[in-house]
Amino acid sequence: MNILGYMQKIGKALMVPIAVLPAGGLMLGLGYAIDPAGWGANSALATILVFGGKGIMDNQAWLFAVGVAYGLAKDNNGAAALSGLLGLLIIEMIVGNVAVISQITGVPVDQMSQAQVIASGAAVSAFTGILIGIVAATLYNRFHNIQLPAVLGFFGGRRFVPIVTSFAAILISLAMVYIWPVVYGALVNFGIAISELGATGAGLYGFFNRLLIPIGLHHALNQVFIFDLVGISDISKFWSGTGELGVTGIYQGGFFPVMGYGLPAACLAMYHCAKPENKKKVGGILGASAFTAILTGVTEPIEFAFMFVAPALYVVHAVLTALSMYLAASMQWIAGFTFSGGLIDFVLSFNLPLAVKPYMLILQGLCFAALYYAVFRFAIIKFDLKTPGRESELAEDVRQTSVGERAAQFLKALGGHSNLTSIDSCITRLRLSLKDVSRADEATLKALGAMGVVRIGENNLQVIVGTEAEQIASEMKQIPTHQDLSEIPLPSH
Repeated sequence: MNILGYMQKIGKALMVPIAVLPAGGLMLGLGYAIDPAGWGANSALATILVFGGKGIMDNQAWLFAVGVAYGLAKDNNGAAALSGLLGLLIIEMIVGNVAVISQITGVPVDQMSQAQVIASGAAVSAFTGILIGIVAATLYNRFHNIQLPAVLGFFGGRRFVPIVTSFAAILISLAMVYIWPVVYGALVNFGIAISELGATGAGLYGFFNRLLIPIGLHHALNQVFIFDLVGISDISKFWSGTGELGVTGIYQGGFFPVMGYGLPAACLAMYHCAKPENKKKVGGILGASAFTAILTGVTEPIEFAFMFVAPALYVVHAVLTALSMYLAASMQWIAGFTFSGGLIDFVLSFNLPLAVKPYMLILQGLCFAALYYAVFRFAIIKFDLKTPGRESELAEDVRQTSVGERAAQFLKALGGHSNLTSIDSCITRLRLSLKDVSRADEATLKALGAMGVVRIGENNLQVIVGTEAEQIASEMKQIPTHQDLSEIPLPSH
């Protein structure tokens, strides 16, 4: 499989955890709207919503570790998901603990650089979860049917996967202990270097802020521009009114047209470009993600939906963000956020002393909505990008056929009755014994809708087909042994 195809598989696996994120963003946003000053301290309802939302949004690494491992495993087995979670816990305990890092590096905690300390706190991110999820799934696909010597037989097969994933996680952790702070520190220094460039610096910050989200290192630049690392403190000075009119807030205003307008319009473009039979399936996720972005400014559900399946389009998104940041900063159209660049923060910041012509961000946002929609729709159609709902699933056409027709197709792809000595099923699998396993056409089986094909020994095969397994097996048994299958059409692959 080429790299683009594998990225598309990752993108598809991400849809499970992505579907959860809008709920977290909405809970946080509504809790913040109820109690913007105390974030729950002044309202029991706000407390429930804020901490419920944090339970999702602050644990994205866990969601992605489990979801990606599960989604990329050949048969979507829970052992892969457990391995992904286990690997992340190991990374979190090693890389996310300055005391452990001190033991490994020999540098006392009180002598660690600021970059080391901050990098440790930011090490466990969505990127880390995706990384260990990929590793766990890869190891599962490689070792889930491994046979160990008899004395270690209990630890063979799927039980071996969490063990080998644990050692892989330790190696990843050791690499991150030394590499992460260096990269983090370099980005901080880069941020400091461009922080004196005014509107151009704001544009560069917007570009790299979006570009670094997939690997979780955008926090390095945030430390420079919107927090207090070098004294800019764009957020706190804006909301406290202690900054400079027309200057403070330039690293925030340009996000509003992107988060509340541009990306929701991108969702609409992806929905319109989805295959007709998939629109209902992806419409719910894209619609919820768009609504979350508009209301709260939480855009991860949208960005993770296309950053891996269409990386070039994600770079275009980063460029458009840079343009928005540059325009808003150069024109001194300023609003601010404490949560994110959504409608709630926009309304709350509209009349603050350091807000400058915030209404112009609405006009800019409408322009960027049109721009995002046009760019995304053109790119998706022109380059056939596999955004949600456009995935290359060869089984889509056969899913419209009856169970009986599919059973005949599966039987033909397996070599017919003459090649089968046993047909059985469990909840989601066809359990088959074959005279000659090599006669089974695995590519055709997958084109017919099989989610995985597992060989067990020399003559046994399991075909994962989902909850229709029992029906398909029953229909296969009822097909007469003398029936000519040569006229049964099979999908191309």
